[in-house]
Amino acid sequence: MREVHTHVRDWMRGAGMAVTVDAAGNIRGVYPSADAPARRLYMASHLDTVPNAGAFDGVLGVLIGIALVEALEGRGLPFAVEVIGFSEEEGVRFGTPFIGSRALAGTLDDEALARCDRNGVSVADAIRAFGLDADRIADARAAHDAIGYLEFHIAQGPVLESRGRPIGVVNGIAGQTRLALTFTGTANHAGTTPMSLRHDALAGAAEWIAAVEAAAVGTPDLVATVGHIEALPNASNVIAGRCDVSLDVRHRDDGVRQRSAVALVQLAAGIALRRGLAVSHEVRLDQHAVAMDDGLTRVLEQAVHDSGAPLEHLVSGAGHDAMVVGGCMPAAMLFLRSPGGISHHPDEAVREDDVALALEVGQRFLARLAEPPV
Repeated sequence: MREVHTHVRDWMRGAGMAVTVDAAGNIRGVYPSADAPARRLYMASHLDTVPNAGAFDGVLGVLIGIALVEALEGRGLPFAVEVIGFSEEEGVRFGTPFIGSRALAGTLDDEALARCDRNGVSVADAIRAFGLDADRIADARAAHDAIGYLEFHIAQGPVLESRGRPIGVVNGIAGQTRLALTFTGTANHAGTTPMSLRHDALAGAAEWIAAVEAAAVGTPDLVATVGHIEALPNASNVIAGRCDVSLDVRHRDDGVRQRSAVALVQLAAGIALRRGLAVSHEVRLDQHAVAMDDGLTRVLEQAVHDSGAPLEHLVSGAGHDAMVVGGCMPAAMLFLRSPGGISHHPDEAVREDDVALALEVGQRFLARLAEPPV
């Protein structure tokens, strides 16, 4: 991240921005307004990604924001522009996502700061190790009178490509529930323990994983994923005495999502009881669905129209920083087509002409926003 900050800082300064790093590790470039004092427009996305990922998730949005400021060539706007590269969005290390944007939104609380990685290092510890002051997180909060927030992001799915659309305006983002479950049984010798006398934590988790898939298939628009599994002691000739698994549940309707998450946890409890296992769970995230702001989205739609591109709307199944920031200011979001619908994979890509179009839309968005009110 230090190396990333070096590059991003140089690009921000080259575009005429004053650059700082806040207590959550977010790098922030501010382009001053032609008028002072003035309200502020935020453009941001995240700099982190997942293991074995591609090159565009998150960081493309940061670079588009910098490029839009660079294209101003020193011209002032009636508002300030702040471009932010969030330090963390994916939740890979600590099991809780949106650390960077939660700091901006003012919702990064003590519970989140105390969450630890697998080595026992807390978020607050990691912040201090990076040379920042975890006690100053509140200083990262956005201005209370912000104009709003705009995020550019690859679509991370096949919908835009299937419709033949280069870009899409996001109407809303589906809610997410993330849980960690632990099945606990009895570790024992694989050769001497009869099948009828086993309490195999991995076998119980496997049965539940298949049931999760079946339940999601049977619920319209619900997606449920077990993406992490770790069996202990993880030896080929030992029955697993413990199995840790993750659960990710998403739906545009918070009621459906929450009821489904509860039902899937109850399903785990039933399987564990029948197999003579114990099961526990911890909610790592309960993020409600978020609608994008009508007014700011209307400006974005007008900018798309001004560019001559077809107007396409969609709901995001992936979580984004916009859903967090949208809780404290108006937020809008533009997706760019993902070739092959691939993301979180080394083959993740983007088309240069789509990026050029997104830049044009961004320029027209800024011009629209700068127009005096009628």
